[in-house]
Amino acid sequence: MEIFGVDIGGSGIKGAPVDLERGELVRERHKVLTPHPATPDSVADGVAEVVGHFGWKGPVGITFPGVVTGGITRTAANVDKAWIDTDARSLLSDRIGQPVTLLNDADAAGVAEMTFGAGRGRKGTVLVLTLGTGIGSALFTDGHLVPNTELGHLELHGHDAEKRASTKAKEDEDLSWQHWARRVQKYLVHVEMLFSPSLFVIGGGVSRKAEKFLPLIEHVRAEMVPAQLQNNAGIVGAAMAAAST
Repeated sequence: MEIFGVDIGGSGIKGAPVDLERGELVRERHKVLTPHPATPDSVADGVAEVVGHFGWKGPVGITFPGVVTGGITRTAANVDKAWIDTDARSLLSDRIGQPVTLLNDADAAGVAEMTFGAGRGRKGTVLVLTLGTGIGSALFTDGHLVPNTELGHLELHGHDAEKRASTKAKEDEDLSWQHWARRVQKYLVHVEMLFSPSLFVIGGGVSRKAEKFLPLIEHVRAEMVPAQLQNNAGIVGAAMAAAST
């Protein structure tokens, strides 16, 4: 079975058809840059471009970088504030002319990793963290998702954690891997204190370079592994969500 997934991020909007039996993209993903300002209308145009690239007809799963409840976007940390309390599911469905399922981006990535990737078969408390423009989080207990945790906005040394430890922070401040790993370490230690997970799955595009920073992180008791689906996890998870509604 194939379903289309779209992952809206702070820097890019990407999508592709997904084989739901294997958890893999059927075709090479198509990506467009996230517009700035990332207003609902401009992002919807980007989503329509990605879906239209494939001529897709049928259900579409779409992720959003913020809290989503009942198709309504409730927060907007890395996109325009006009998203707050927008009926995004209806907006996007009308724009692409197809039925839409909308969910938090990290939740989508987490579901994909727990089903097909690094968290497969793991019980207990598992935290999937996506390091990118911000820090997304997906919390699981015995495989069940606790949606919309948004742990990237925990306060760390007087700042939103994602302002210090996201991939964007590394790039903006031109941090070395060593320096950035120390920031990520402080964040993980803080999160571990709160939730005591048995496993951290580290995702986002930077997971492709996990060997450059994960071995530098100390004082974290939980097992730490890179995401296996890497930056395709959100697309796969979005498609899974659309198939289950």
